[in-house]
Amino acid sequence: MPDFKFETVAIKAGYNVIAGLDEVGRGCLAGPLVAASVVLPIGTPKWIAEIDDSKKLSAKSRSKMSDIIKNYATAWSVGVVQAYQVDDLGLTKATELAMKQSLDSMSESADYLLIDYVPIQSWGKPFKIIKQGDSKSFTIAAASIIAKVYRDDIMIGMDIRYPQYGFASNKGYGTKKHMDSLSIYGPCDIHRRSFSPVYNSLKSDVIK
Repeated sequence: MPDFKFETVAIKAGYNVIAGLDEVGRGCLAGPLVAASVVLPIGTPKWIAEIDDSKKLSAKSRSKMSDIIKNYATAWSVGVVQAYQVDDLGLTKATELAMKQSLDSMSESADYLLIDYVPIQSWGKPFKIIKQGDSKSFTIAAASIIAKVYRDDIMIGMDIRYPQYGFASNKGYGTKKHMDSLSIYGPCDIHRRSFSPVYNSLKSDVIK
């Protein structure tokens, strides 16, 4: 269960604005990579107990909590890197770009970061990497929820445009239906062509 332990340590060390940062969509074959950053007021309101790693919550719970977090957060923002940018930059740099975008567009500038996985060297300020941080830190978990809901909404919209791939259900991950559709139809505009399953489908005899 997440708590404010890491945030409290950072405050005691003299930092004033601690942001949690997380990304969603690194492993997808299609769609954008989305990062979110969140600054929460340190405290114990009743709703805070419902924050958890976004992967552990139902879609309905994530949507509800995303709205609550946005309403009560001191600051929050998202960064979005499109599929073609992931192809151009590579996954690590694309992830860092999405994270930097989210930080740069926050209404309040953070002076310390709590990050779940990927470091952000270009930020130039202190940060702490916490393994499985979205299940240990409230601010990272809050960021994971906002990023997940934001990206899922994008992919549900993409399902209307490209219904043959099942994006509303698979969100761009390589499910069997998604892989079968790739073999039949080839990739669409939002597929990441640098990822091997997508690249391999380009080399087939499928009529695009």
